Amino acid sequence: MSQNAILPIAIWAAIALAGLSVLGMGIFGLRSLMYGKVEPLSIVIIAIPGILIAILGASMETWVQAGIYTLVVMFGLALLALVLTGIRKLFI
Repeated sequence: MSQNAILPIAIWAAIALAGLSVLGMGIFGLRSLMYGKVEPLSIVIIAIPGILIAILGASMETWVQAGIYTLVVMFGLALLALVLTGIRKLFI
């Protein structure tokens, strides 16, 4: 057995754990939404990157391009939110 035989197993195990944790977060987020512990607007705001990458992934040549464009758009939205919050606090 070669020295790197465990590497593919470790990579797939890490991917599986990450997927299970995302699934768990989604399930418990929906549960909190049903119990009224979370406002629907906050769920929508959290879901924006996932929705954006799904739309861009379906419309672009590769998922890598979709991921990069999603990152750039999210940086732009974060910068816009910071500027608007700063302007709002300036006048209040």
